[in-house]
Amino acid sequence: MFPITTGYVVGISAAVALVFFIVGFYVRKYMAEAKIDSAEREAVRILNDASKEAERERKESVLQAKEEIHRMRSDFEQESRERRSELQNLEQRLLQKEESLERKSEEMEERERDYERRSEELEQVEKWAEDIKDKQNEEMERIAHLTEEEARQEILARAERDARREATAIRRDIEQRAREDAQKKAREIVAMSIQRCAADQVSDSTVSVVELPSDDMKGRIIGREGRNIRAFESVSGVDVIIDDTPEAVVISCFDPIRREKARLALERLVADGRIHPARIEEIYEKVEREIEEIVREEGQRAAYDAGVHGLHPRLVELLGRLKFRSSYGQNVLKHSMEVAYLSAMMASELGVNVNLARRAGLVHDIGKAADHEAQGTHVEIGRDLLRRYGEKDEVIAAMSAHHGDYEAENVEAILIAAADALSAARPGARKETLEAYVQRLSKLEDIADAFDGVEKAYAIQAGREIRIIVKPDEVDDLEAYALARDIVSEIEEQVEYPGQVKVTVIRQTRAVEYAK
Repeated sequence: MFPITTGYVVGISAAVALVFFIVGFYVRKYMAEAKIDSAEREAVRILNDASKEAERERKESVLQAKEEIHRMRSDFEQESRERRSELQNLEQRLLQKEESLERKSEEMEERERDYERRSEELEQVEKWAEDIKDKQNEEMERIAHLTEEEARQEILARAERDARREATAIRRDIEQRAREDAQKKAREIVAMSIQRCAADQVSDSTVSVVELPSDDMKGRIIGREGRNIRAFESVSGVDVIIDDTPEAVVISCFDPIRREKARLALERLVADGRIHPARIEEIYEKVEREIEEIVREEGQRAAYDAGVHGLHPRLVELLGRLKFRSSYGQNVLKHSMEVAYLSAMMASELGVNVNLARRAGLVHDIGKAADHEAQGTHVEIGRDLLRRYGEKDEVIAAMSAHHGDYEAENVEAILIAAADALSAARPGARKETLEAYVQRLSKLEDIADAFDGVEKAYAIQAGREIRIIVKPDEVDDLEAYALARDIVSEIEEQVEYPGQVKVTVIRQTRAVEYAK
């Protein structure tokens, strides 16, 4: 082996150091190049991101600018519209002020002319007064030269003239008072005559008599503990009067349609023999449908007989309902047909529109068929119905003036008013007390129907009692007593009636099931 010397070791160390230096140099160079590449890539990425961000911000700025421009344009247009509207309003106000000034100017001119005219009249009056004064002075001068006898004769002549003038005035006043007393006496005579006939008329118009095969049937109508008659009165809304009259039962109700339904239903129950609550309801429902058919047939017959065609089916039905309605004791359907006939005849004589007069005359009181269902006078209700169901304006105008509520727009309107008066002026055609009686009963039912929880209300016993059926799920037993007291208070405040009115509140619950 070679001996290891110090120089040898030094040489080896130098070589190793050189190798490490070279390796380190290349390693550092590689790492530097890698960092440079990474930095370049990072710089490229940053540039790209910056470019994208700048582009995005540019687009957002453009979008915001467009939105701002659109908003500014909308604000400008809105402001322009408001300005135009203000200018138009200002122009309108200016025009109105100008018209007002013109009217005021015309009024001032008229006042000036009136002032001038009155000034002229005042001058004429003053001149007339001066003339009278001069004449009086001349007369005084003339009298001053008269003798005592001549002055006495002059005074007596003037006194005679004054007495004659006063006597004439007194006679005229006496004649005027005599005419007024005669008219008053005539009205009293007519009123007394109507009053003497009113009782029978009301009785005939508000009751119906049902004949029975025997008096035993009365017990079956009443039923066990009165359940049949209570069920019948509850369903029909009438008052069934069972008294000592042999083989007869009286049905009382102010509503003629309701009374007719009850009469037919009771006659069929008597003929059938099976009288119980379920059968009563079944028969009454059938009778209701038949009455509706009768109403339609009567309306069609009335329109055909009067020569009026093309009426709306609803108007025909309302005409049929008038058969069961009376006004002041007069049947409204017959009255309407009479008015149609009279109007047509007068129109024919005068050479005006006969068809218009006939049509308007037939429907002039059609509002009375629905006056219990709507507010207002029968003229207003009739106008609304005719307008709703397509009648011409000339027909509506012709029927609207028959009570003077509207001005007559054509000759036919005057003819209908005259025909209405002629039809109603027949002796005994109308009874004032019946209408007041019906209105009082309707008012009683309307008051009860206005309360919450009331299902049906019927005025019976000629208005001496009102029966109210309430909804059992809305009104309990205690509330029923409170409801009766509240209705009594309303009746006492709003209705005028003789004697007293009994208020009966009925609350019942039915449980119905079917076996299948």
